Amino acid sequence: MSFHTIRQAPARLNRSELAVPGSQPQLFEKAAKSDVDVIFLDLEDAVAPDEKDQARRNVITALNDLDWGAKTMSIRINGLDTHYMYRDVVDVVEACERLDLIMLPKVGTAADVYAVDMLVTQIEDAKGRSKRIGFEHIIETALGMQNVSEIAGASPRNESLHFGVADYAASTRARTTIIGGVNPDYAVLTDPLGDGTRAEHWGDMWHYALARMVVAARANGLRPIDGPFGDFQDPDGYRAAARRAAVLGCEGKWAIHPSQVALANEVMSPSAAEVDKANRILAAMAEAEAAGKGAVSLDGRLIDYASIRQAEVLVEKAKQIAA
Repeated sequence: MSFHTIRQAPARLNRSELAVPGSQPQLFEKAAKSDVDVIFLDLEDAVAPDEKDQARRNVITALNDLDWGAKTMSIRINGLDTHYMYRDVVDVVEACERLDLIMLPKVGTAADVYAVDMLVTQIEDAKGRSKRIGFEHIIETALGMQNVSEIAGASPRNESLHFGVADYAASTRARTTIIGGVNPDYAVLTDPLGDGTRAEHWGDMWHYALARMVVAARANGLRPIDGPFGDFQDPDGYRAAARRAAVLGCEGKWAIHPSQVALANEVMSPSAAEVDKANRILAAMAEAEAAGKGAVSLDGRLIDYASIRQAEVLVEKAKQIAA
């Protein structure tokens, strides 16, 4: 292992993250009663310009008056290139001690993070707050992806990186109009087979971007979260996208519709069989250590100290969910 120690972000359950427009307060109570892990009340893309001020007031009232239970509460502020952003931060942070996180959209450089960090720190100091608000960053531009490592390490407030596939596609001028999912044009055509036919295999056009973001997140102790899947009438497509993200290392996915919350929780939770195997690995390695061994066989496969680290992650996640 490197001598450098990675500081881990606070251990929040982040399997599902529900987007709720700040301009639609009639949706707040339903969201509060859902099984979602994290809610972000949106002041950015889901809110029209002439509704920004009212949406901000709606969010302040909701954070102070509604019972959100043990859910982690976040707001997505407007971009640093708008005149709405500073009021989003100042008004909401000053008024709402219940706020846990701030989501920064279209983060492009580490300086963007520094700017918001400075503002939030001044507010917390002025208010005498002991609770420190964390940051979520959406990587959704070519600039943000280029600088993702610097962004991930830009502030001790950082907790998670999110892949914003729609704006990322627009920023990179990808030839697609869908939000997440696969594209039939991103495919490999095999050479002719024995009977002269050729097979076509679809690929995941977002694989590199998501994997790149996961590396930056994990190298800085942050949670990598996959972003939206636009077709909320396609649960199978959502599950497939979430599974791909989970395999790459993501521990959560957005829900842009309440029906997607249960899907995210399902895919991003370790199965009972996985948790059982992880516990058996830990037990087997404990026996091996007692016998002075550094590796042991379990179910016909070699397990060693790397296996312990993998198993511990699964067991810890199961404990978080149970709690």
